[in-house]
Amino acid sequence: MKTSKRLLQASQLLLPLSGGILMGLTPAPVEAWSLAWVALVPLWFLIARGKSVRQSALNGLIWGIGYHGLALFWITGVHPMTWMGVPWLASLAIAFFCWTAITLCGAVLVATWSASLFWLLNSPLQGVGKRAVTRKPKTLALVRILMGTALWCGLEALWSAGPLWWSSLSYTQTPHNLIILHLGQLSGPATVTAAIVAVNGLLAEALISYLLSRSTRENLKEKSESLIYFSTAIGLLVTLHLIGFSLYSRPLIQPTVAALKVGIIQGNIGNNIKLFTEGKRRALEKYTNGYEKLADLGVDAVLTPEVALPFYLINLKQQSFYSAILDKGVVAWVGAYGQHGNSYTNSLFTITGTGEVFSEYDKAKLVPLGEYIPFEPILGKIVDRLSPIDSHLAAGEPNQLFDTPFGRAIVGICYESAFARHFQRQAASGGQFILTASNNAHYSITMPAQHHAQDVMRAIETDRWAVRATNTGYSGIVDPHGRTVWISGINTDEIHADTIYRRQTQTFYVRWGDWLTPVLLGCAGLSWLGLKRLPKI
Repeated sequence: MKTSKRLLQASQLLLPLSGGILMGLTPAPVEAWSLAWVALVPLWFLIARGKSVRQSALNGLIWGIGYHGLALFWITGVHPMTWMGVPWLASLAIAFFCWTAITLCGAVLVATWSASLFWLLNSPLQGVGKRAVTRKPKTLALVRILMGTALWCGLEALWSAGPLWWSSLSYTQTPHNLIILHLGQLSGPATVTAAIVAVNGLLAEALISYLLSRSTRENLKEKSESLIYFSTAIGLLVTLHLIGFSLYSRPLIQPTVAALKVGIIQGNIGNNIKLFTEGKRRALEKYTNGYEKLADLGVDAVLTPEVALPFYLINLKQQSFYSAILDKGVVAWVGAYGQHGNSYTNSLFTITGTGEVFSEYDKAKLVPLGEYIPFEPILGKIVDRLSPIDSHLAAGEPNQLFDTPFGRAIVGICYESAFARHFQRQAASGGQFILTASNNAHYSITMPAQHHAQDVMRAIETDRWAVRATNTGYSGIVDPHGRTVWISGINTDEIHADTIYRRQTQTFYVRWGDWLTPVLLGCAGLSWLGLKRLPKI
């Protein structure tokens, strides 16, 4: 009997797990983005028909493990790290520890959402749910949709304000559904997330009403409500895409005076040699030759990847790349190391044709467990840093601005591409185009694809051209509508020259940031308080 009960309980977890897996198939490598519009339905259904906060939290945790675990499985690509002197088994343990940690962080967010939504709609204060049913069940369903949407957006905003962030629901639509991604121009990625949650909620409520109609006498009434919810979901989905299409269809005004011809170098130097003597020699050779070829093509500036030249700036001035700059006279944005006291920084420098260091940007969002260890007194004993560099990597100031001879630029180094607020702030401060420099060599090819997808979102949200230089791919050029004008191969040596345009437009998101989330939370709070005024039966 106990065995049968346990099997039944285990089988019930398959429903939220299947929903999470469906959502996990939306980003690269599968990129089945359309599944996002139905993948939350199983979890929503379980919450609405749930019996306890604990069970709702467990369902959310399982769903989150399915989603984040699958979407972020690429992080295990750091294995093997034998080239760093880490034994093979230890390397495997570190990779799976990192994957488990980031998966559980995302799963806890979903569990919190599930438990909070269930509790708010079943709390004794409200007297709703199974304790006392309101006379207007449609009201309860609509409040559940509003609160579910607001809570998810609020939790994502809270999570993205921390150091560990990547897999927002909004990124399930990039880089393919460019029309819906244009909602990001209104209030950032929260707009896309809200759309996905609301549509899933309406579809789930339609399913709940339909199933209820089969078990009650009010068959026609419940079927009618089911049809209303379903029609509303389809209508909302179509309306949101029409709004996105209207933004996507706006022509890009690109005056010649705003043109900027940029060059990109993708050196393709593996991490197993990059920071050693042979890697440094290859870096100097490839980036010097690439810079000279691009300069001869008449570019205005050349962008290199994250730490393309693994030297401190003071040492870089003694190398052939710096001599090439003096010879060709073309501006270079160089990924190298900066020095701040006893620490070093992961930096991007603007070096003019005369050799002057015009500006410096220091990476502000460091990778947890990769570039620093959070809660180091505890976790430092479990997992050592993944970087082979012994000295301390310092984070740059969060309010940096990056001026160039061509105007102010918006800069993101690698991991920072996931943080929309980082780009919004720089655009609001006058940034006219985006430069992102990344490495990506130590992960599977899924990660570069997801990274490119993140930059597509940032280009759309800020209405800016984006120039991407990576070590091993994918480098690229993205226009303000998110269309990839050019993309490199993976694990290839490449140089590319293209024309972008400096822009000073300000989208609603650039001007006001994420205004939607607090509005949704405020409306949800008022609706929650209003529930207790409804008569009960």
